[in-house]
Amino acid sequence: MQGHIHSIESFGTVDGPGVRFVVFFQGCPMRCLYCHNPDTWNASLGQSYEAIEIISKMERNLPFYKTGGITATGGEPLCQIDFLIDLFSLAKAKNIHTCLDTSGILFDRRNEMLLKKFDKLVSLCDLVMLDIKHIDSDMHKRLTSCSNENVLDFAKYLNEKGVKTRIRYVLVPSYTDDEDALKGLGKFLKGFSSIEKIEVLPYHNLGQVKYEGLGIDYPLKDCNIPTDKDVKRAFDIIYSSMK
Repeated sequence: MQGHIHSIESFGTVDGPGVRFVVFFQGCPMRCLYCHNPDTWNASLGQSYEAIEIISKMERNLPFYKTGGITATGGEPLCQIDFLIDLFSLAKAKNIHTCLDTSGILFDRRNEMLLKKFDKLVSLCDLVMLDIKHIDSDMHKRLTSCSNENVLDFAKYLNEKGVKTRIRYVLVPSYTDDEDALKGLGKFLKGFSSIEKIEVLPYHNLGQVKYEGLGIDYPLKDCNIPTDKDVKRAFDIIYSSMK
């Protein structure tokens, strides 16, 4: 089995605990307005790898990842769930810590065959970093072109399975920073025992140059960058609403 991989970062420090070997998967069904990797959207692009090739690359510098491990991100790794299972199966066989960075958008517990794959996948995940774009479905569609139904259900599923989870929330002025949305997210997450951490990440426009290179109009060119104070306010509202 081969996977389509956009790129590999051998020294990641923001994609899970410790130093990470970060694998960027090709392909994503969402079109987030603030996406900084539009070059990962097309699932047919990227370099082809077998899972053993990726693990072999990591093993060359294994001592560097003693406190870290391997992270699958993208794009959306769930677009290639069979390859992802293969990759994480090899990693776990070698006692490598596994982290999945995902939006959960492709989760569907109504599909019995797919659900079995998710059951296998999460059994191989030491940590899932789940990106919740917005608690309101209409705003989620405005932000990503997709409903948040599967995303929120995936969060519930991870809690049911007892999978250690980090919630990631991107703070985008005029889109995700209103108090009602922040309170709504906190109330939704209240009582989730699997959550080990909530991260509020400030929107940035570092991906704008990629849009220009691809000839795509950058939709948030006039959006402000949140301050540290803005981020703290958002986190405090979410956290207090979970109590």
